[in-house]
Amino acid sequence: MTSRAQVRLGDVAVGGGAPISVQSMTNTKTHDVEATLSQIRALATAGAAIVRVTVPDEASAKAMPALVAGSPVPLVADIHFEHKLAVAAVEAGVAGIRINPGNIGGPDAVREVVEAAQAHGTVIRVGVNSGSLQRDLREMAETDPAGALVESAVRSCALLEDLGFDRIKVSAKSSSPKVTIDAYRLLAKRLPYPLHVGLTEAGTRWSGTIRSAVALGILLEEGVGDTIRVSLTGDPVEEVKVGLEILRTLELAPRGAHVISCPTCGRTEVDIEDLALEVERRLQEMDLDIEVAVMGCIVNGPGEARKADFGIAGGAGEGVVFAGGHPVRKVPQDRLVDTLFEEIAKRAPAE
Repeated sequence: MTSRAQVRLGDVAVGGGAPISVQSMTNTKTHDVEATLSQIRALATAGAAIVRVTVPDEASAKAMPALVAGSPVPLVADIHFEHKLAVAAVEAGVAGIRINPGNIGGPDAVREVVEAAQAHGTVIRVGVNSGSLQRDLREMAETDPAGALVESAVRSCALLEDLGFDRIKVSAKSSSPKVTIDAYRLLAKRLPYPLHVGLTEAGTRWSGTIRSAVALGILLEEGVGDTIRVSLTGDPVEEVKVGLEILRTLELAPRGAHVISCPTCGRTEVDIEDLALEVERRLQEMDLDIEVAVMGCIVNGPGEARKADFGIAGGAGEGVVFAGGHPVRKVPQDRLVDTLFEEIAKRAPAE
């Protein structure tokens, strides 16, 4: 059920069988070029393939050429209400713009935006959400919120299609995981365009991660979705980390280095949480595609984590380092992590 059509934002292909990409959005003041570029680069380093920036005013629009020139990844300008800002962003060289044709200023404004996008090869994301439905769809939204979102998106795409524009990407977001899942299932059947999937206003790092993982995980496993964003309150770099982990969990992205760890029980005689966090921190600094286990029982640990590439199992004052499910060294507890990474360096050198 993957999107049939494909668009390109810079060198990133979206839809039509291309790898699923992770997006995020800056939360700096866009007109502050230095701060915004710094965050864009941090997001790119974390793994974001595309970054969106808001363009709420002329000062932000004037910053766009410098942001486009300095960004290591394609930029999407997020526009509401003022179509002139959308045109300015397109002329500044953004790879894409996100608009809601229903609130951008009427048919003439939509035409002006489309003509600019056609001239510059820009992708338009039709982005609708539960809080910005057309007035005549609000009653429908009370009884069929997913259907109202889809109807709004289909109408908006039709406006662009009537102007001969088909370089379209679509999103229809709700803060409800259930409504979001239902809406995207319907969209995948009704529209050929690439789908940008996510919850809007997902929540804080903890609750928003869970809600997003449920909604995105279900849709992606069904083959619905071409780009994703995990919308979390806080540092957007965390959004990228969560998004990548969702893709890796579903085997939709390279596995990378990651940790599995036991939940602990009455046999545990070491601080597993601290050990696991330290191992995870060090792995983030390494370019490896491995699974590392951190187990709390020296008796059963290696066996329970037999499929892990490497691991440690702690006991009373000492622990075992294992590789490929087999113990390779027994060391004092305070040497476990260092010894683990010595073995990793010997047996799995970075590519």
